[in-house]
Amino acid sequence: MNAPGPLRRQLVGLAAALAAGGVLLALPAATSDPAPGPKVATFAEVWPDSQPVEIPASLPDGPAYSPVHFLDARTSIGTAPSPEGTDLRLVLRAADGAIRELRRLPIADAPQFTGFARDGDQFAWAESTSGDDGAGRTELWTANLASAEPARRLTTDTGAVVFFNSQYDMVIHAGRLYWASAAPGEETATEIRSVALTGGPVSVRTEQGAWSISAYPWLASAGTGASGPVLLRNLDERKVIEVDATASELVTCSPTWCRVLVLASDGPGRIELMRPDGTSRQRVAGGVATAAIIDVAVLDRFEVVALSDAQRTATDSQQLLLYDVRDQRTVVVAEGSGLVLCRDGILWWSTGGSDITAWHALDLRTLR
Repeated sequence: MNAPGPLRRQLVGLAAALAAGGVLLALPAATSDPAPGPKVATFAEVWPDSQPVEIPASLPDGPAYSPVHFLDARTSIGTAPSPEGTDLRLVLRAADGAIRELRRLPIADAPQFTGFARDGDQFAWAESTSGDDGAGRTELWTANLASAEPARRLTTDTGAVVFFNSQYDMVIHAGRLYWASAAPGEETATEIRSVALTGGPVSVRTEQGAWSISAYPWLASAGTGASGPVLLRNLDERKVIEVDATASELVTCSPTWCRVLVLASDGPGRIELMRPDGTSRQRVAGGVATAAIIDVAVLDRFEVVALSDAQRTATDSQQLLLYDVRDQRTVVVAEGSGLVLCRDGILWWSTGGSDITAWHALDLRTLR
């Protein structure tokens, strides 16, 4: 995040708030909440007709592969070095194993591909490099996944982009790509920027305060309850929702659900979910649980949770679970999971520890 002084601190606070589950919930369980969580079922018991798909951890030409987005459980977009190790590639990996290169950048420029968004066949991303002067630069690009046409640069006018590894870091709506940037100057403000997918000038709308983009047309504020009010702002209707939270709660919200970390006197007590208006409150897990991803209640139904203990490490021995909001039950998805990500209803995770041996993908949209 290349944000100026005060806003940088606000946005870092927002990132910490969004990730509160993943940081704070890993502490020992609070003694004030010894009750067990919801009954845990196995994946095979609940969804016997659905199984995760295993994806090789390397490409056919050798280098390690890291998926960053899935079209379905067998088709993904990801990054991999070139065989000679000089470039970082962004590639489309088809279900039959065929590889299409979308972009490549010199590894000497410290490249990063981030902020992925998809609408039908149109796929967009941000790419950052250190630049010849070391100052760094970010550009936005797009490619049509159904055609053989090369990727197109949309703009270099990105502002000081702010990404949180959320599926909403960039959003496509009505033919435009949206993202958030830190507004310049000393006053705390956020720029909501957009550009047409066909290219052209960038539109900038400034909102006072520190915000992140949620499901369009909503923004989520940096407040967590303990650190200030939790707000949701509708860009189209100029509507603001204030979410009630006590001083003992850390809250992260989408427009439909809020994750509540209830604090006890000696640490985290439990994770709960509730509607932004405070209704439909339900317990998800106790204090040994971790919110495995930034985004709250994927598909408005699944809260992705991980468990680890003193014999497990945070990188290769987590138990990965789904809390099903609709049916109010917890389901074990995998044992020994490492990295966990989720975008557009596809959940994926690594196994094998720091030397990743495989990736596994599960299309949550198929679970009935």
